[in-house]
Amino acid sequence: MKKIQQAGDSLTIEQKWIADFWDDNPFKLNVAGHLMFGTKKFSPGGHWMGIVGIAAKKSGADFAQTSYAYAKTAIALFDAFIECWNIKYIYNTIRPETVIDKYFDPNWRPHLQTPPFPEYTCGHCTISASAAEALTSVFGDHFAYTDTTELEFGIDSRTYKSFRDAALETQVSRFYGGIHYLYCCTRSTIMGQKVGDLVVDRIKMKKNE
Repeated sequence: MKKIQQAGDSLTIEQKWIADFWDDNPFKLNVAGHLMFGTKKFSPGGHWMGIVGIAAKKSGADFAQTSYAYAKTAIALFDAFIECWNIKYIYNTIRPETVIDKYFDPNWRPHLQTPPFPEYTCGHCTISASAAEALTSVFGDHFAYTDTTELEFGIDSRTYKSFRDAALETQVSRFYGGIHYLYCCTRSTIMGQKVGDLVVDRIKMKKNE
């Protein structure tokens, strides 16, 4: 637990960038004295659907392949969310912020806002790994791209060597953000990959003869 607190208190500029880039909190609550307002951004699923569009445009995919990529990735995302939330409410694991505030430092806050649902497993890690497998099956294993989806929220773009590379960065982003234990992030990525593999195995585009 102290490792999470220490990591959160000593984040580098790069680590903060990674955490913020993959934050994808669709309604962050900002509190300043008596002022409260929500900041709206993409959801994790919305972020990955944006990546589908980036990949389709870069690859010059036609209508059929683009539709296939969107559908396959959407199914991978939905199935991963179902798998993840089923586990969340079986284990009902406490969040790092709650433990640290109760037993170590009542004033500690993570870099990212803690979501109001159980910690294990990590939704973003699970769905990212699943989406990465779906996209890899459509566009290839070494499809390099620049993710520009966060520009409209004032966060600089990031470049990846592959979709799996992006998913692995998502894995550490939740630890940097202080909202997940590292073990959870690692296990969630593995689970997401398995969901993605199942989707890839069962959904294939029929080629015109």
